[in-house]
Amino acid sequence: MEIANPQMTPPDPCHMDKSHGSAYRKIMSDAPLVRFMDRTTPPHIVTLVLLSGLSALAMNVFLPSLPQMTEYFDTEYRLMQLSVAVYLAVNAVLQIFIGPISDKLGRRPVLLGAIAIFMLATLGCLFATNAYVFLAFRMCQAVIVTGMVLARAVVRDMVPQDQAASMIGYVTMGMAVVPMIGPAIGGALDELAGWKAVFWMLFLLSGALYWLTWRDLGETGRSSGLSLGRQFREYPELLTSPRFWGYALSAGLSSGAFFAYLGGAPFIGTQVYGLAPAQLGFFFGAPAVGYFFGNFMSGRYSARVGINRMILTGAAINMTGIGLSLAVMGLGYGSVYSFFGFMCFVGLGNGMTIPNATAGTLSVRPHLAGTASGLGGAIMIGGGAALSALAGALLQPGTGAYPVLWIQFLTGVAGVGAILLVILRERRVGGLDVG
Repeated sequence: MEIANPQMTPPDPCHMDKSHGSAYRKIMSDAPLVRFMDRTTPPHIVTLVLLSGLSALAMNVFLPSLPQMTEYFDTEYRLMQLSVAVYLAVNAVLQIFIGPISDKLGRRPVLLGAIAIFMLATLGCLFATNAYVFLAFRMCQAVIVTGMVLARAVVRDMVPQDQAASMIGYVTMGMAVVPMIGPAIGGALDELAGWKAVFWMLFLLSGALYWLTWRDLGETGRSSGLSLGRQFREYPELLTSPRFWGYALSAGLSSGAFFAYLGGAPFIGTQVYGLAPAQLGFFFGAPAVGYFFGNFMSGRYSARVGINRMILTGAAINMTGIGLSLAVMGLGYGSVYSFFGFMCFVGLGNGMTIPNATAGTLSVRPHLAGTASGLGGAIMIGGGAALSALAGALLQPGTGAYPVLWIQFLTGVAGVGAILLVILRERRVGGLDVG
């Protein structure tokens, strides 16, 4: 099986080939042979999309049901809102371990084990007797982030940096459809059959994904030959790289706007604007609409214009969209349509920033692609967990949407600053591969 050499020196992100008419055709022509449902070859792109998609779906599909779940468990909304924050926090911690373990043991066994654990955790959520038991199993559900982390690592196993940015864009473009329709489906299921129907759906989907992964996912990683302890001792090689930090922080800070939205939007939708679960599910998908188109832009143009320009443009769009939402709210014209409508810019910006910044983090040290994917994801998701919890804590009756919008705007500004630092460093070193 032919895969890209993981030791190859990545091309300079600022000087990528601009002569090709179609980035996607270039990716497909250079990618290794893939046969669907043949695990002796690398996985089909559909499998990668679904692995990432279930991770995204588990994160937000139940959010319209939070008020009903609060009533079911006879507890406070703040406690149930932690089902987002604790999920993201465990998600972040797991990503630190997923990368090195998959670099050592391979992508396939780690993915299959994670899906099996997710199925058991979902059953635990369904049969939980109180909110604390539910939250414990909800934390266990976070293991499904393995699908998102290793789908990106598999792409980097298969193709070099410039093509990886575009291919990750196509993978996450498909993934964006899932969170776009997920809350709407979750809200409709809640109204038809209660909140448990949402988790039964997750259980059935994860079972189908286990079967697909078993049949289609061929191993793409090459064993590092190092013990797990030695794998973890490789972290300083990444942590001392300014480029790694620049890319990781640009992704983490820009996506901070979305995570603050996850923590605050259910409260804003139900308490500020009085939306029913189905209505909240419909509006909640607004960022995913933009995310879809942002990923399309990444897939089509990253290999031609360079990842740094794509990240800077996406971070600027994210920041500008939130700034406009704050301005409209401050002028007294804020409404449910303006709040959720401007979130499309958050999605658009993130769709351009995250695939390219991810490709950057994976390519700083190509032989540590799995480790970099996990560590970069941990930085992004860990920050997201903190922002989600902060947004939930700051929202009170009478505050309106302002706490969430200010968190989003400030993290958006910081995201622009992070990628500008990467660009300035690369100009100083003349494009040399110095980390």
